[in-house]
Amino acid sequence: MIEPSKLVTAIASTLALSASVSVLASDQQEFNSMQMQGVEQIHVDVDLEGATQRLSQAVQFPTISNQDRSDFDEQAFKNYHAFIESSYPLVHKHLKREEVGDPRPFSLIYTWEGKNPDLAPAVFMAHQDVVPIAEESRDQWLEEPFAGTIKDGYIWGRGVLDDKNQIHAILEATEMKLAQGFQPERTILFVFGHDEEVGGPEGAKHAADILEQRYDEIAFVIDESAPLVPGIFPGIRENTALIGIAQKGFISLEIAINGIGGHSSQPPEETNIVALAKAVEQVEAAQFPYKIHDAVRYQYRYMGPELPEDQQPMYKAVAYGDNDTVTDLEQKFIEVMSQNQVTRAMLHTTTAVTMFNAGIKDNVLPPAATAVVNFRPMPGDTPEVIIEHVKNAINDDRITVRDISASTPATNVADPAGEGFSILEKSIRQTWGNDLIVSPFFVIGGSDSKHFQARDFAPDVYTITGIQLENVKEFEGFHGVNERILVEEYGRSIGFFYTLIDNLENL
Repeated sequence: MIEPSKLVTAIASTLALSASVSVLASDQQEFNSMQMQGVEQIHVDVDLEGATQRLSQAVQFPTISNQDRSDFDEQAFKNYHAFIESSYPLVHKHLKREEVGDPRPFSLIYTWEGKNPDLAPAVFMAHQDVVPIAEESRDQWLEEPFAGTIKDGYIWGRGVLDDKNQIHAILEATEMKLAQGFQPERTILFVFGHDEEVGGPEGAKHAADILEQRYDEIAFVIDESAPLVPGIFPGIRENTALIGIAQKGFISLEIAINGIGGHSSQPPEETNIVALAKAVEQVEAAQFPYKIHDAVRYQYRYMGPELPEDQQPMYKAVAYGDNDTVTDLEQKFIEVMSQNQVTRAMLHTTTAVTMFNAGIKDNVLPPAATAVVNFRPMPGDTPEVIIEHVKNAINDDRITVRDISASTPATNVADPAGEGFSILEKSIRQTWGNDLIVSPFFVIGGSDSKHFQARDFAPDVYTITGIQLENVKEFEGFHGVNERILVEEYGRSIGFFYTLIDNLENL
């Protein structure tokens, strides 16, 4: 998923910077709250002690995704799968389980057949893999990262927050429903990928390919993203639940030159390295334009009315603007956002030169030189558009450009006015109460669900990690040190998925 510190910075910086802009308008129209009202909070009884022990054990399997894909511990995944099977007997009695993935079949698809086969299924997603522990950070951990320690009211360990808590909350809730003889009206699918932390090309993408062949439409998808965190928005002290409705894409291009090398004592007027450097510089200079798109507009329709009144004309202009024009207030919003490296990423396709390779010896002119440039596309900027943009910027026939990634386009934008979003918000409020703000959010990183959300057969994909954190500081456990969750809140997370399963009956 998106690096948590950057997600927090993106949210905080967006509004902290925006707060410096005070626009007063005497003819301001109403900009009303869109928060759901009057939802009754409910309590779901769970076997919290047993569930906690099971999650603790799950953390002890080091299902690590290293960037070097040859460094892969198959046995850790096999052992984890066996543990899941033994821990949830009713799930494995009543649901069909498949191990999928290409070339390594370690992702899991569970099929919970519904009563009505004519209804499009729902998909619950989470991922098994975790990021590695940086060796230089080991002495900063208060508890061993793969010990699954239960202490001081917390479950500690790598993956307990990102993202095994979501896998096990889903399975715990399902085991409870099956024990009560429940069968959903529509089929529910669980997709638990094994390589999300490196983009999901082996796992979730393969699962999406399979399910696209089986189903004409997916009615609802939920996957991990940001957890509930109080105070994450400056100016809003209330607890906040961000529901991702769109994600940026991913593409890496190799830019290369292949020519004639030689001896450094007889250099040509322009060496291959210099030619490539000029090409890369031209790509860097040809930044994609800023634009306000639907996901950002939806975000401010929900967040804007909850922010200080003197800022609301600008937020309203963003929330209800026209994508084909830019007003003065929208331009001011863009200017403010572009002052920060994270917030400006929300408004354009980013360009980042990440690798450069040339030369083998100090007195040899290399015949070839390569660079890699990574792009995170906005909606509408397809890989084809980006490649053409790069070629036009370079304008040099000696330079070749090719896609070297398992590229994905920016996703479609889910409908925050649809029944799926409404059911999700209701489930959140039933679990954590009404003293919180729920808002759509544009995710500048990505999760496994991007492999569904970028395709038309799954129009409504929503991302949120269904667990409450005490404060923003706890969010640093994502990919950081001292990853942990409160035992009590894990119980509520199980209750959340239990409630969501019930509410999907009304979708």
